[in-house]
Amino acid sequence: MNTAVRQVMNVRSVVFTTAALLVAIIAARADDGAIISRWYSALLVADRTELADLLADDVRIKLDDLGVVQSKQEFIASLDEWKGAVAGAAIRHRIEKSEGGITTVIACYDFPDNDVLMQETFAVADNRITASSQAAIAENCEGF
Repeated sequence: MNTAVRQVMNVRSVVFTTAALLVAIIAARADDGAIISRWYSALLVADRTELADLLADDVRIKLDDLGVVQSKQEFIASLDEWKGAVAGAAIRHRIEKSEGGITTVIACYDFPDNDVLMQETFAVADNRITASSQAAIAENCEGF
C-alpha cells in the first residue's frame, strides 16, 4: 500500500471515530432530555411508580428554598401531599444546559392560585436521576 492510500485510510478512520463519538454524545443528551420529560410528566400527576423508576436508589433531592434534602423514600412518601398541591396545575420546562450527565432546567410551576419559576438541576447516570436540586428564581413565570 502506498503512503497516499494509508493517509486516506487513516483520515477515514479518524473521521469515522469522531462521528461515532458525536453520535454517542448526542444520543446521551437525548436520553437525558427524555428522562427529564418523563420526570415532569410523572411529577404533574404524582405518579409514584414512574417517579420511583426514574430515581436511583441513593438519590438525594435538595429543595434549597425549604432547606430540605430528601432520600428516594422520603420523596415518594411526600407525593400524597404533592398530589393535592398539583391538582389543576401545569408544569412547563425547558432545558437550559446539558453537559456531562448534568442537566439544568428552568421550570414554570403554574398552580391554580399562583405560579413560580424554578431552576432545577439533575444529575443523570445509567438512565436514572442520581441527584436533583431545586431553587426558586422568580415568584411568577413572566417571560418564561
